Amino acid sequence: MNFVEEAGIKNGTCIISVPHATAAIVANEHESGLMQDMLAKVEDVFPRSWSYGHNAIDDNADAHLAAAFLGHSRMFPIVDGRLIRGTWQNVFVVELDGPRTRREVWLQIIGES
Repeated sequence: MNFVEEAGIKNGTCIISVPHATAAIVANEHESGLMQDMLAKVEDVFPRSWSYGHNAIDDNADAHLAAAFLGHSRMFPIVDGRLIRGTWQNVFVVELDGPRTRREVWLQIIGES
């Protein structure tokens, strides 16, 4: 990931975050069947058709709940200038209430150069 190299950090930590209440960050394999399975499981656990209290205000309580359980951030170590991830691990933004025209992803890299 070029942003680690651009930051010039040799050893430290990288935090990847989305500042949105209906999106999440996950780390997993980039395989279409697995991604479809993940979204199907989110729909199974947090069905859109359920009667949520929040839906009286906004019709997206399922997205808020799924985002809260999946999490808005992930943290990765940086060692010798490289972001450490598993062999098949990729980082994804999971859109739970969209598509939206704009989502932000924040990176914070802390460490020694």
